[in-house]
Amino acid sequence: MIWLICALVTASVLFYVFYLPGKLQLGPEKTRLSYLRERREAVYENLRDLNFEYKAGKFPDADYQSMKLSLEEEAAGILAEIARLEEATRLQRMGRGTI
Repeated sequence: MIWLICALVTASVLFYVFYLPGKLQLGPEKTRLSYLRERREAVYENLRDLNFEYKAGKFPDADYQSMKLSLEEEAAGILAEIARLEEATRLQRMGRGTI
């Protein structure tokens, strides 16, 4: 009898954990452009946090300058790629006759 109860409990737990409903709700498809926009916002937030912590005296000047330069270079690369992708998208739309 105990084996039957253990088997039922195990089957119930496995069903609960691994059951997939017939209709899954998937999020929006992520494009390279949307990923870059999210990354840009994260880098900007990191820069704001870095400035705040520097002004609070948590970083020496040399470390602050190094980290700031690194984040600014990353932001510049992201912005350049966003501009390139947006231009390519714009040119594709113009080629298809839509504006």
